[in-house]
Amino acid sequence: MCSSVNAELLVDKQTFTSQNFKTFNGNNIKEVNVGWESYGNLNPQKDNVILITHYFTGNSHAAGKYDVADASLGYWDAIIGPGKAIDTNRFFVISVDSLANLGVGDPHVITTGPASINPDTQKPYGLDFPVVTIRDFVNVQKLVLESLGIQKLYAVVGPSMGSMQAIDWAAAYPSKVERMMSVIGAGQSDPWTTALLEHWATPIKLDRNWNDGDYYAGSAPIDGLTASLMLITQNALSADFFNQLGKQTVPFQALESEPLHDIRKSHSIVNWLRSRAQARATTMDANHLLYLVRACQLFITGHQHDFSKAIASITAKTLFLPATQDQLLMPYHAKQTHQALIDSGKKSQIKMLEGPLGHLEGVTGISQHTDAIRAFLKQ
Repeated sequence: MCSSVNAELLVDKQTFTSQNFKTFNGNNIKEVNVGWESYGNLNPQKDNVILITHYFTGNSHAAGKYDVADASLGYWDAIIGPGKAIDTNRFFVISVDSLANLGVGDPHVITTGPASINPDTQKPYGLDFPVVTIRDFVNVQKLVLESLGIQKLYAVVGPSMGSMQAIDWAAAYPSKVERMMSVIGAGQSDPWTTALLEHWATPIKLDRNWNDGDYYAGSAPIDGLTASLMLITQNALSADFFNQLGKQTVPFQALESEPLHDIRKSHSIVNWLRSRAQARATTMDANHLLYLVRACQLFITGHQHDFSKAIASITAKTLFLPATQDQLLMPYHAKQTHQALIDSGKKSQIKMLEGPLGHLEGVTGISQHTDAIRAFLKQ
């Protein structure tokens, strides 16, 4: 749970275990272990619960610190906490690590995925791990909540891949979801998005160390993973941000000396991007990235072929917060889903996130809509 020390949330990571989890595609995972953390207190009626569903490279650490000495806070600490937009004096806020979480090497992440030990072989699953979907992430979260006696959500809120989970919650379990907030999100993966996501997977598959996913006893495909993370980072930012970075932080010049005289050398901006990706790759797993890509590619609200029918099943009040400069899940995704809800006679709102960070505006710039979030949660 969590406590408040010097106005900061201190949080403990909890572990949930489930046996014989049946996936959306009909496979069975003998044992699922996922981490979760919470902020605030569950009331006696257990009706003050807000579920935070995390983004692609994220995990359940949405707010606070694990220790007073931690250098960084949870990614949405700006809006989760005592007196904040998602007020932990009022709400019990909970978040769960996804299956196949990308940060499997992070000591604060607990997840089951391709890098986990297959109980049938006592070796890592590799590609024997079943394909998992956004619905599977939702159903694991549902099991965690039920283990706490929680049957209904005051709200489910998530950015990016988390927005997919949030809206799927609203479509799959409409009687359990009163409010849904989709940040930098989408209602389905369309042809453009599906093809774009494939570019994240390709470098890993081309790395000779990938070995068709069987690399756990040898050298991991770090080069491929690094290249994938470079793409993800650039896709998640805007052209304006990169160009400002080149001017202010990285001494970018088109005619830089090293790349001018040696084809093996890179421009300063590329070196910056690569070094950032290399640092992140140390706690991440290449196969896990492939599984998350596939979960996002397979996504459609309701996990059925009829998007309109799924939208019509939603009874929750909804709020969409797309980012104007988002080049990953471009604003048209949220606008189309919002309009589909309106056309279906549902109550929905949409407000734009402004700023130069592109897709990441939904993570680091979320506080600009503090008032809108607070008002939405009072409706």
